[in-house]
Amino acid sequence: MITINNLKKQFGETIACDIPSYEVREGEILGLVGNNGAGKTTLFRMILDLLKPDTGTITIKNINPAESEEWKDMTGAHIDEGFLIDYLTPEEYFAFIGKISGMTPDEVENRQKEFERFAGGEVFGQKKLIRNLSAGNKQKVGIIAALLRQPQLLILDEPFNFLDPSSQNILKHIIKEYNQKTGATIIISSHNLQHTIEISTRIALLEKGKIIKDLTNEAESAKAELEAYFKEDGNESF
Repeated sequence: MITINNLKKQFGETIACDIPSYEVREGEILGLVGNNGAGKTTLFRMILDLLKPDTGTITIKNINPAESEEWKDMTGAHIDEGFLIDYLTPEEYFAFIGKISGMTPDEVENRQKEFERFAGGEVFGQKKLIRNLSAGNKQKVGIIAALLRQPQLLILDEPFNFLDPSSQNILKHIIKEYNQKTGATIIISSHNLQHTIEISTRIALLEKGKIIKDLTNEAESAKAELEAYFKEDGNESF
């Protein structure tokens, strides 16, 4: 699904990304973990063509995002609230996403219904502009919008941030079920190690822009190695 070759990005003296070669396989749930500054968000922004690499390439199904926009039709993403059009209500924003994606109003409405439990009665029907929602509800709007078109590739950066425990658990179920039903490739980053281990089929550990461990995670098999790494690194609560 995604192929990375000789990818490098540097900000001043800081190396934000240095990945000689890596492949995200179709249909897997890849969890990216690492401390602050490890390069997770930088990598996401380069995959989504929001940030240009200094050298190297990324392709999505053999499409270079820097050279063609065909990848956008198969990709859904939420990085932060900057992705949202905050002067719209959630319903207006979803209608806009649906319109530019070629969905009918009925299709948009039916898709929204699938997320009513996740929305928790605080997103739909509130007549609030997105800018006036809580941080957690803005997060929900972004995640729902990313899933609305049923993308083949889903990218979520810190999706559990700002969500209460119940919403976090619902989101884990949504991600796993979506992957199982559609075969979509999903990449998430999270500071919550336990959530990442519970939903990922593979985990990449980043440190100073480099992937230092690439772990299969059948039956949470990566848990002990990751917990040992973060404990040694002084992050026992990670």
